[in-house]
Amino acid sequence: MTAWQDSLRQVQGRIGPGAAHFLRWWRQSLLAWVPARWQWALGWSQARLLLQPAQGQLQVWRDVGGQRAAVASLPWPVSPAALERVLDPRLHALPRVWLLPPGQVLQRRLRLPAAAGDRLRDVVGFEIDRQTPFDASQVSYDVRNLGAAGEDQLDVELVAWPRAQREAWQVQAGEWATALAGVDAEDVHGGALQVNLLPPPQRQPQADPLRRWNLLLAVAAAVLLVLAGTQLLDNRRDAVQALREQVDGAARSARGVASERSQLQAMLDGARYLEEQRQRRATTVEIWSELTRRLPDGTYLEKLAVENNGLQLIGLSREASQLVPLLQASPLWRKVNLTGVLQADGANSGRDRFTLTAELQPLPAAASSTTPEAADADAKRAP
Repeated sequence: MTAWQDSLRQVQGRIGPGAAHFLRWWRQSLLAWVPARWQWALGWSQARLLLQPAQGQLQVWRDVGGQRAAVASLPWPVSPAALERVLDPRLHALPRVWLLPPGQVLQRRLRLPAAAGDRLRDVVGFEIDRQTPFDASQVSYDVRNLGAAGEDQLDVELVAWPRAQREAWQVQAGEWATALAGVDAEDVHGGALQVNLLPPPQRQPQADPLRRWNLLLAVAAAVLLVLAGTQLLDNRRDAVQALREQVDGAARSARGVASERSQLQAMLDGARYLEEQRQRRATTVEIWSELTRRLPDGTYLEKLAVENNGLQLIGLSREASQLVPLLQASPLWRKVNLTGVLQADGANSGRDRFTLTAELQPLPAAASSTTPEAADADAKRAP
């Protein structure tokens, strides 16, 4: 064993008994505030039936925390079944303990180390042959813990019952010897020593009166635990469903935003394309300005149409045959052609009706800024 393990065991030996003694003291202090009857009813205190034959009667007491209350008095001898018939139903589950009169047992006070508090019976068993004229096989014994006696010390009391007296008692008790949960003894003041001198193999097992309630409480706790787990699972499932719906809504919103963004981008691309196309060709004002400069005097236009890249002119002119070379030199269009034949105007004005077509072409760099009209328009837009 290493040094730290030895130290740990020493610390446990010092602290363990003190902690156990404190817990016992604390429990007894709390129970002192509760009436004994309530302690017995709630199962917080040990209760038992004490039996003692005296003066031809079997006296029966209910003992709760060292306090006795008379229950019944039956003529002795009496059978255990007869006692069952006169007992209150609440007392049937209490253990039966035989109470020996004073002087039937041997009592010896001992002082032991506090570390022996957890195994008092085993430790005291080695002291029987030194404290009594009997060895451990010749007596039935129990140990009373009388409390702390200074630092790391305990006061205990050995209570021994010689086997010869026990056998004589078994003959006297008759069938009660096999129907008891224990044997206790009175002290010189008439109080019970609170020991059990009956050997463990001979003790009649008693059902725990709270066992049924404990089982019911355990089952109820298990059911409540299952219900709580089910409720928790349902809550998690609802939370997941709500989160899924929230995510789906966010996804739909994102898809809507993406669709609107796509539409906006398409509109911007279309507008950009139209702007590029508009910038590549002359505006209507520029076309009018160019025609005004290039058409000779005496020429009238009845129709001017611009469709896509095509330009169509319909009108009257005295120099209709010269219009093609006059207009061909313009940088705004190309492929100027007369469509059809020239037709004389019937008003004797000397004018011919013509139809011209041309193909608009992209403007050269900064061409739109060379026209006076465009310059005037830019000047008006300037702040």
